[in-house]
Amino acid sequence: MPSDRNRSRSSHRSRSPPSRSHSGRYSRSRSPPRHRRRSPPPKRRRSRSPPPSHNKYRQGGEERGRGERGSRGRNNNQERNKRYEWGGPSASRDKSPSPPPVKSEEPNFGLSGKLAAETNTVKGVELKYNEPAEAAKPKMKWRLYVFKGDQQIDLLHIHRQSAFLFGRDRVVADIPIDHPSCSKQHAVLQFRLVPDPEDNNKSQVVKPFIIDLESTNGTFLNGDQIPSTRFVEMRMKDVLKFGESTREYVLLHSG
Repeated sequence: MPSDRNRSRSSHRSRSPPSRSHSGRYSRSRSPPRHRRRSPPPKRRRSRSPPPSHNKYRQGGEERGRGERGSRGRNNNQERNKRYEWGGPSASRDKSPSPPPVKSEEPNFGLSGKLAAETNTVKGVELKYNEPAEAAKPKMKWRLYVFKGDQQIDLLHIHRQSAFLFGRDRVVADIPIDHPSCSKQHAVLQFRLVPDPEDNNKSQVVKPFIIDLESTNGTFLNGDQIPSTRFVEMRMKDVLKFGESTREYVLLHSG
C-alpha cells in the first residue's frame, strides 16, 4: 500500500488546474503558451551630455559649449576672418570661383573730348570752329564794306588776323551780327595759303574763304546759299549776307 507521503503528493498534483494548449486541450505542463512569452523591453539609457546648441559661436568668436572657450574660440575667429581676406577663398555660399584679376590700363595722356573742348574755349564758351593748318595772315589789305540798303554803315579791316567769326554771341564773335535770324556762331571768314592757279600751282598765295557753321538760316554769297561746313572761295566785290538780315558785306582790297 502507498504510504501517507505518496498520497499527499498525488493529492497535491490532482488539485492543480490543468493548463490549456493552443488546440484547446488541457495539458499538464505548467509553462505559459508561446504567444504569451515576451521579453521585457530594454531599458533606455539617458545621455548625460548637454544638447547641442544651434548658435555655436558668439559674436566675439567664443563657443557656448563647456570648456571650449579661450584659444579655440580665437582660432575659429581667425579662420573665419581668413575667408574674407583679399585673395582668399570665396566667402559666398555657392563657392563660385573668384573672377580673374583685371589688368590695369596704361595711362593715356591724349586729349579727351572734354579737355579738347576746354582748350578750344574763349571765356567759357566752346568754339565750333578750329583754324586749319594752312591758315595764314594776308599780305593784301582786305576790307569789308557794310551796307544797309544804299547806305554804308561800317568799314571792317580784315587783314590783321587769319580768321574772323560772325555771330550773335559777342563773347566769341569777331564781327557781331545782331539780327535774330542769325546763329550765335554763324560763319567764319578764313584766309588760307593755297596753290596759285595763275602760276600753274607752282607758287602759293593767301586767299579768303567763307565757311558756314551749320547755321539755322544759312549764309549767302552773291544771293546763293553756300553749303555748310565747306570752304567757298571769295573774290573781289563778292557780297555776303547772313540769315534774313538785310545788311550786305562787300569784299574789297586796296591793292
